[in-house]
Amino acid sequence: MLKQLPNILTISRIILLPVLIGLFFVPGADAAWAALWIYVFCAVTDFFDGYLARKFGTTSNFGTFLDPISDKIMVASLLIALATFDRLDGIWMIPAIIILMREFLIAGLREYLGPQNIKVPVSKLAKWKTGFQMTALGFLVIGDYGDSVMQTVFGFLTGGADIAGALLTGQVLLGIAAVITVITGWNYLKVGFKHI
Repeated sequence: MLKQLPNILTISRIILLPVLIGLFFVPGADAAWAALWIYVFCAVTDFFDGYLARKFGTTSNFGTFLDPISDKIMVASLLIALATFDRLDGIWMIPAIIILMREFLIAGLREYLGPQNIKVPVSKLAKWKTGFQMTALGFLVIGDYGDSVMQTVFGFLTGGADIAGALLTGQVLLGIAAVITVITGWNYLKVGFKHI
């Protein structure tokens, strides 16, 4: 059972994704909060499936194949849903497009380099990108329903003055993630171009 736990976590993300996206179609705060909790579960399992597989020496070809695909499916699906429901619109679509472009470019690069047994290591900056991106998506999933909680939690820092809402916070964080995405994507491409 322990050996299969990382794969179970990965598969659970894929199974829960349609539920997460489906909740966007349900109006009201309850659906938004349910979507956020499902997203948080998916984001946490994204970290733990790989961590547990390495820690217990249970890495598998299946997990190595499925984990990055499930990550990309989740990010792409969420960005499309967020755009569909106007949580990303106007200029805020640019970071989403940049992130999607990078996902496809790097996936293609890794697929090309794989048969040559060339690995592109994940940099520390790329991990920062993932952190900003995952946090941004959480704020965007909850949207305006998170404003009152943010005001309660962070309002004391501003002496009770209004603070940026969850939606704007998510959009700005996604913009930061997109900037880092360009930098890390270019670094990956430079490594890849040496072998093309």
